[in-house]
Amino acid sequence: MRVLFVASECYPLVKTGGLADVVGALPLALKLLGCDVRVLLPGYPSVLAGLHDVTVADTREELFGGPVQLLHGQTVDGLDVFALEAAHLYDRPGNPYLGGDGRDWPDNPRRFAALCRIGADIGLGAAGGWVPDIVHGHDWQAGLTSAYLVAAGETRPATVFTIHNIAYQGLCGLHAYGGFGLPASFFGHSGLEYYGQTSFLKAGLVFSDHLTTVSPTYARELRTSEFGLGLEGVLNERAGVLSGILNGIDLDVWNPETDTQIAETYSASKLQRKAASKAKAQAMLGLAPDPKALLFCVVSRMTPQKGLDLLLPLIGDIVARGGQLAVLGSGDIGLERAFTEAARNWPGRVGVYLGYNEEASHLLQAGADAIVIPSRFEPCGLTQLYGLRYGTVPIVARTGGLADTVIDANDAAIQAGVATGLQFAPVTAAGLGFALERAFDLFADRESWRRIQRRGMGHPVGWELSAARYVELYRSLLGSDGA
Repeated sequence: MRVLFVASECYPLVKTGGLADVVGALPLALKLLGCDVRVLLPGYPSVLAGLHDVTVADTREELFGGPVQLLHGQTVDGLDVFALEAAHLYDRPGNPYLGGDGRDWPDNPRRFAALCRIGADIGLGAAGGWVPDIVHGHDWQAGLTSAYLVAAGETRPATVFTIHNIAYQGLCGLHAYGGFGLPASFFGHSGLEYYGQTSFLKAGLVFSDHLTTVSPTYARELRTSEFGLGLEGVLNERAGVLSGILNGIDLDVWNPETDTQIAETYSASKLQRKAASKAKAQAMLGLAPDPKALLFCVVSRMTPQKGLDLLLPLIGDIVARGGQLAVLGSGDIGLERAFTEAARNWPGRVGVYLGYNEEASHLLQAGADAIVIPSRFEPCGLTQLYGLRYGTVPIVARTGGLADTVIDANDAAIQAGVATGLQFAPVTAAGLGFALERAFDLFADRESWRRIQRRGMGHPVGWELSAARYVELYRSLLGSDGA
């Protein structure tokens, strides 16, 4: 079975968030199950530099404003990649989506429409010399792919579209760029139109054969007005072809027994060796070298979605109980300033690293005692999965994939021996405060805390089960001959 992924990022070539981790790891898991998977990516400088054994698969004199080449190569992990080399679209410094002023590139619709156009052409056998049975688009940047395939009006591959985060919808003017070469009839209420604009994400929802999102709870949440962001009507209409399949993580990249980015490797039977990474993390963030402190960490984008404003009024309570807080992330200027101010107010107890650093992320997952994830909504989340894998107890809001992956340490779960973390609801500062109090109480009983850590480390967080579900889905779309 041949599967083409269409996506805007893929670890280790380019990463701004969890989407890259999924697109980098899931194809390799599918490959182990017998699928021939290739990933189509924009030809950002980092993508072109990270490929080897590169050949030219297609050349075009003009596509959305300039010449392009479709390249084929491989990553160091053996992932097959198509890269759309188009200097006028992708040869830019920094973030794939944002300019130096922190704002979206104004031509993002054109940039990702080009990606989708080539993705559809590969699917139709008109580019690349390799024809997939399934075209699987990821998030709004890939949303037009299915529309282009439907517009072709000929035999085409089956299509799957995954919503990683419905908050990002790829909006632009209703008639921008001449409709991207799609039929005018596609831009009505039942097509790409979204409150007077074009929505790339809605294109994926409307024109794909099957829809998935990244956890069962999020799939249900999206059908409500609270979480659907105006698309709940579409999703309820298409509920029969909507599935929630949990994300997993790359168990080779995220493995405390082999991780070279932490101070000392460890396992569930050697949890005492986490102490070396705790000391190194404390030193990195200017925290007091206090091995007995309950060290909470945050590894997150600083956006309203992530609920980090709920943590701010509780920092004083954490410090008063002898705890420490380590924060790694960036985003909202107000949140950045507030956490930086907290670090100044509580030197040695609060440390902040503004920005993203992969090595620091690994170190905090290994060195912290608990990771705090107070998201107002969370499609799946990966940081809680890393926390489970590293024996860093997740403290999570009861929403989306957080609710699906962490078993709350209530009395019944503790007695049954199944607890892996702490959940809280409602998603308010008070709710989070009660969860932090529970964490301090559990941490004081070190043997109970160790049992929760070990259960978390044994919880299945890899791609094996979910990859098998994707294969089952692909086969159902292709019929009995889809094996």
